[in-house]
Amino acid sequence: MLLVIDVGNSNIVLGVYDAVRLVRNWRIATDKAKTHDEYGILLHNLFQLSGINQSDISGIIISSVVPPLTGVLELLAQQYFTVRPLVVGPGIRTGMPIHYDNPKEVGADRIVNAVAGYESYQTALIIVDFGTATTFDYVNGKGEYCGGAIAPGLKISLEALFQRASKLPRVEIAKPPMVIAKNTVNSMQAGIVYGYVGLVDGIVTRMKAEARDNPKVIATGGLARLIAPESKTIDQVEEFLTLEGLRIIHQRNREV
Repeated sequence: MLLVIDVGNSNIVLGVYDAVRLVRNWRIATDKAKTHDEYGILLHNLFQLSGINQSDISGIIISSVVPPLTGVLELLAQQYFTVRPLVVGPGIRTGMPIHYDNPKEVGADRIVNAVAGYESYQTALIIVDFGTATTFDYVNGKGEYCGGAIAPGLKISLEALFQRASKLPRVEIAKPPMVIAKNTVNSMQAGIVYGYVGLVDGIVTRMKAEARDNPKVIATGGLARLIAPESKTIDQVEEFLTLEGLRIIHQRNREV
């Protein structure tokens, strides 16, 4: 079995694969203060509750945009699973050319998403990942990563509104009943949700025009299912795109 770990700024998403089948997945809060032992205990409990034997894990791959946690999770893998993990980064075999001024600057999660998306669809793609930041990545029809755009995520935007506007409350990110809202909470939700729909459709439309083709647009990330139904440009939601990309990259590096 393979354990895949995607470390984001807000959440760590984990999955266990049996060959190509995703057996179980979890989402936990990212905590840079936790030690490898604390994460080890947490994973042990998750495995136990799910009926998965830790000793069945023969491979681990990690994608991380939080450098302080990369070493912590490498140590976790070695001490709690007796596995030397594969870490997505420079020198790893992805099977995808990266056309970026400095390929080392591209977040590991963006490359992992691109690999999974192209493997699934074999066509030009725009991948929108709704995380702490919202990323837009373009993969051409030849399967080459060509770059993209980064915008503040929904949670960052909403938190900034709460912190900088004294009279506005902290609210849940949810679709309001109407855009012309009748109370402050719904007004904030309308601005965030529909404002973000406009942001997504605007950037995707400009990317399509610049790319001069008609790429398929897929969305992933924790808030993808909230925004996608309101969007005119998103074609498909792939909830486990990053986990699938990690599985594919692990397989490609085993074959070397």
